[in-house]
Amino acid sequence: MHIYEYFCTFAVAMTYDALITRWKQEQFAPVTLLCGEESYYIDCASAYAEEHILDAMSREFDQVVIYGKDLPGLDIAPAVDQARGFAMMGGHKVVIVREAQTIKKWDALSLYMDNPQPSSLLILCYKYGLPDKRLTLWKNFEKKGGDLMQSDKLRDNQVAGWITNYLIARQLQVTPRVPQMLADYIGNDLTAIVGALDKLVDGRPEGVSLIDETLVERNVGISKDYNIFELQDALIKGDVVKANRITRYFASSKDHPMVKELGILYAFFANLMIYHYLPDKSDRAVAAALGINPYFARDYAAAARRFNAGKTFAIIGWFRDTDARLKGINNPSAKDDDLWKELIYKILH
Repeated sequence: MHIYEYFCTFAVAMTYDALITRWKQEQFAPVTLLCGEESYYIDCASAYAEEHILDAMSREFDQVVIYGKDLPGLDIAPAVDQARGFAMMGGHKVVIVREAQTIKKWDALSLYMDNPQPSSLLILCYKYGLPDKRLTLWKNFEKKGGDLMQSDKLRDNQVAGWITNYLIARQLQVTPRVPQMLADYIGNDLTAIVGALDKLVDGRPEGVSLIDETLVERNVGISKDYNIFELQDALIKGDVVKANRITRYFASSKDHPMVKELGILYAFFANLMIYHYLPDKSDRAVAAALGINPYFARDYAAAARRFNAGKTFAIIGWFRDTDARLKGINNPSAKDDDLWKELIYKILH
């Protein structure tokens, strides 16, 4: 199993697995639509098709890759004409259309699906969204025998788990904070995440199997001393000097926009409010209730000792007020550094 095949199954397991299983069993639809906001999954599926459906010799004669933006008039017709042709090697013909989201005219595809070439596979890579399902073609796509794989963006709370599983599948270990550090720094763009993970894997010293914060700092550029976890730790411990030092760094760095860091901290305190009212505060119960790694349950236990429910409620309100001021509401001139100082002071006093 190729590494990209494994990881595409993580967030769209049923859809992707079903598609790959069909292809492995040589059960091919005449037209397959790969679509959705998450382009990484589309790239995985199209790469599998390009590398595995035909053997090397057949690919030379019977595989065509077309870019939607290069089609005359942005019309699907030339790609359909390719699919109508017979395979020269007597097996399948594979026509892959990349950037299909740029295509404007689809009439030829609708006609083709009424009478497709049985030996051809037309694979459409429609990135960054979904086709207009009001069109008759897409309404009847699956009824006409088409296969559909829809790939959605991971939710923010799924990204760290995805990263962990990616590294485990590479037979590597990872410290608990690293996946969340990467998720907070990069977001949920899996193509960018995989690029960063590959840097980590390729940049580790020979024989090292543990991906830790030092390796992340060296290869990705995320500081192990100036990050959201260290700020959170400073708040939990009541370390005013450390908290202000980190937020000054944030205010001077384009990699730490205040609106993003506020959102992450807000989520922590919102979870802390839930924690206060959990009947079972064991690590396992907290992890299940908050959707976190059990390792981080201890952070909530420590935070709860410093911030009671009333203070936590007040902090959540201060976050909302700071976010509004950051967006210019009741704030004609305060800079990020000033807003951070005021917020940190309120939280720790």
